[in-house]
Amino acid sequence: MAPPLLLLQDTRLTFGGTPLLEGAELSVSQGERVGLVGRNGSGKSTLLKIAAGLVQADSGARFVQPGATVRYLPQEPDLSGFPTTLAYVEAGMGPGDQDYRARYLLEQLGLTGEESPASLSGGEARRAALARVLAPEPDILLLDEPTNHLDLPAIEWLESEIASTRSALVLISHDRRFLEDLTRATVWLDRGRTRRMERGFKFFEEWRDQVLEEEEREHHKLARQIVAEEHWMRYGVTARRKRNMRRVGELAEMRKQYREHRRALGTVTLSSTDAETSGKLVIEAENISKSFGERAIVRDFSIRIQRGDCIGIVGPNGAGKTTLLKMLTGELAPDSGTIKLGTNIEMATLDQRRAKLDPARSVRDTLTEGRGDQVFIGGNPRHVIGYMKDFLFAPEQAGTPVASLSGGERGRLLLACALAQASNLLVLDEPTNDLDLETLDLLEEMIDDYAGTVLLVSHDRDFLDRTVTATILFEGDGNWAVYAGGYSDMVAQRGQGVTARTVDKPKVDKAEAAPAAAAAPAAATKRKLSFKEKHALEQLPKQIAALEEEIARLAAKMQAPDLYTKDPAGFARTSATLEAKHAELSKAEEQWLELEMLREELGA
Repeated sequence: MAPPLLLLQDTRLTFGGTPLLEGAELSVSQGERVGLVGRNGSGKSTLLKIAAGLVQADSGARFVQPGATVRYLPQEPDLSGFPTTLAYVEAGMGPGDQDYRARYLLEQLGLTGEESPASLSGGEARRAALARVLAPEPDILLLDEPTNHLDLPAIEWLESEIASTRSALVLISHDRRFLEDLTRATVWLDRGRTRRMERGFKFFEEWRDQVLEEEEREHHKLARQIVAEEHWMRYGVTARRKRNMRRVGELAEMRKQYREHRRALGTVTLSSTDAETSGKLVIEAENISKSFGERAIVRDFSIRIQRGDCIGIVGPNGAGKTTLLKMLTGELAPDSGTIKLGTNIEMATLDQRRAKLDPARSVRDTLTEGRGDQVFIGGNPRHVIGYMKDFLFAPEQAGTPVASLSGGERGRLLLACALAQASNLLVLDEPTNDLDLETLDLLEEMIDDYAGTVLLVSHDRDFLDRTVTATILFEGDGNWAVYAGGYSDMVAQRGQGVTARTVDKPKVDKAEAAPAAAAAPAAATKRKLSFKEKHALEQLPKQIAALEEEIARLAAKMQAPDLYTKDPAGFARTSATLEAKHAELSKAEEQWLELEMLREELGA
């Protein structure tokens, strides 16, 4: 076997008194493709940062083969300090690297290289960061959730690009298909320790279940040994005549092992609250159309959705998937055509932007809507701590502000809020974001068992294959088509998957440009963002951040227990201001979204 290019041994790290890593190990040899898997919060990203040399472990050894190049992709790349995306990518290249790859990869990922980092969306920043780590063709690629914020065309392109590179790979991802296609070995980080299987992720779950079953058997066996030894200590003849100090020591050690045994983290308990049965026809859309300015988002689209259907909506970023979803649910009126909702519809929604989560509110208040310690599930009360445990929240997290939760915890909290509502129509916009694989499995089972109708938007191919009965696909220029079955079924029928949304950027020879413009100025002139629109795009993120801070401050003030009794008028003013700020934030987010979609369309 080839010597390792990168080696971590006996890695230990403690945060806040709780051991995160307890002897974790990682070995990467030339050309190896390793999937690093584990539950949210298990320390995968931290272990990858230690491998990249960005975090210092409390103890343990880190070895990198002299001369080996390592490139690390963080979950949240920082592009500050660079004038353009091209400058950011080129800064990550060495003297011997091929310069052309920087621009080539940016173009393949839908960027020009001239974008200002300050105005990038999350998806665009992720694309620039991917170009930066791929351009040098390093010996080792350390990728932390590379598919986050990417649409299906970008995910499939990235999968192909990584498959063709000679770099060794350590990959963290919640995209099951991505892991299955790229990994050849799997490292499982569980309760601070690592286990390695020399097979790809496709075989991981069966292996994991066998390991956990064997561990439980050993734990029960240890418990029986302790009972037997304690019986000997009390009643054995030898015990009455003379203490056998060796056996006393062994018993103490067994008790210590049993006491310190860390069980595997439990599983999320997902169950929806069913409302009364809806009518057989849930949604009927006839020739609906919607445009933003000159851009057609939906053009003459028709569909009939019946009770029990699970409909997936797929397409590249900026195609208008969320807009179509809002039209189908009656939240957004079409410019033309008709939308009819069936009878007795009770809808529960999960918003990809998680706008319903107030960052200043605690987990308890988010679930109970500020009504004490009871969660009302389908009209029936349940204690909030018990409901929190169903979604893997510890009791001590009840008072934790939403702002302090991880991305995965926020995803689980939003699911908890949505599933507590009585519903027969479940609307899920990017439900898989930040969820670990075990929670995804249970979400898939819950959708499969759901008695009502489901509409979902997702970029997760495996999730779509496992859940949807029909797929609505964006086919360009505002046109959408319906295919029976999941994502793979759609690919089989169509002959290809989701294609990237393109914007024509014709290259015109300078000598021909002037007469062409003079002959047909209207046709040659392309719509551009106005100064006002550009200014709004730059300022709105700052305005949104300021509003979020103000909302958090007002919410904290409202939580003061004596505010109402001491100053009723002040309480009323603060409450009214808070409501107004929420409305202002919602308006600013909608304005930013529309401008962002327009900017992406124009390639500005």
